[in-house]
Amino acid sequence: MDYIELHKEYKQNSLFGRYITLKDIAPLLGKYPTKILGTSVLGKPIYQCTIGTGGTRVFIWTQMHGNESTTTKALFDFINLIDSNEEIGKRFLSEYTFCILPMVNPDGAELYTRENANKVDLNRDSIDLSQPESQLLRKVFEEFKPDFCFNLHDQRTIFGAGTSGLPATVSFLAPSYNEQKEVNQVRAKAMQVIVGMNAELQKHIPGQVSLFDDGFNPNCIGDQFMLLGVPTILFEAGHFPNDYYREFTRKMIFIALISGLQIINEIDIVDVNNSDYFQITKNNVVFYDFLYKNVKINYDGKEIITNFAAQYKEELVDGKLQFNAYIVEIGELKGKFGHFQYNAHKMYYEDSTGNCPKLDQKANFTLGKVIKFVNGIKQ
Repeated sequence: MDYIELHKEYKQNSLFGRYITLKDIAPLLGKYPTKILGTSVLGKPIYQCTIGTGGTRVFIWTQMHGNESTTTKALFDFINLIDSNEEIGKRFLSEYTFCILPMVNPDGAELYTRENANKVDLNRDSIDLSQPESQLLRKVFEEFKPDFCFNLHDQRTIFGAGTSGLPATVSFLAPSYNEQKEVNQVRAKAMQVIVGMNAELQKHIPGQVSLFDDGFNPNCIGDQFMLLGVPTILFEAGHFPNDYYREFTRKMIFIALISGLQIINEIDIVDVNNSDYFQITKNNVVFYDFLYKNVKINYDGKEIITNFAAQYKEELVDGKLQFNAYIVEIGELKGKFGHFQYNAHKMYYEDSTGNCPKLDQKANFTLGKVIKFVNGIKQ
């Protein structure tokens, strides 16, 4: 199966970039069986879309963190596929019933924040259920009674696949259901789906798939649903080189969704071998957006050679998302990588305030008085 051609055919082109809000997705939902499940803190509608007639019930939700939109784009690409005359789409509709919440946190999406309007992380509200969005998500879970849950997120550019120097473009997790991180039949099913998705993604992004940390936290939605007996898979859309809009990564999530669903009904829990799951590379915090090496600076009256790093902050300004680079660390930075790396070859650092980079300062500077960097990027 040519997944790349499938994505090209069914990509929802009206969704682009990182700032995806309710006004972007609402016009698309009229094509499908959709209802308003309830409302957010600020009264925005939270939609529920139910598609398919199959016996295996899959619950999928995105953007419980408002600023994590890549998987929302991929999900609508996937919905376009299963709503088409494509053979695999028709098969999925006959094998599965999908219950989809395409934007759990519309207030956070509008404000481009992780939290909801009450500044609560909905993925840490699975026990208290203090927020209307959390309550609605749990209500659907209890009423729909899924056989599988797909929990769709984005992860930051700081994550690499182990210490390889490759970014973690897609990460997965079969969450723990207890402190001991034991593997029961419920968790084993989720692991086997991840093993299958990893095998397919390795053909497209070799070495760039990893596992998220599996420390148990019952306040997290995935851990809670595993505890309640439903195999739950965390999808994390990460960075691919030069893809800050995450248009390539959305394609990888689309492929993961299709390949994962092809596996679910084939799982034989008697024949499960979890070793393949645990051999997948672990996520590791090893990346900065920018890494500048062998830079001469004036530190406390002395000239020294050092390294420093800058990181983008994604800032919403007048309704538009900006990537603004700020200096975040200065020092040896051993074992760290940059999505953009520059070797200064001992050239002298200079900015508008002096000859030493400062934390939280915009990454606007020159090297050797001639090479100019604006917003982290060499001009």
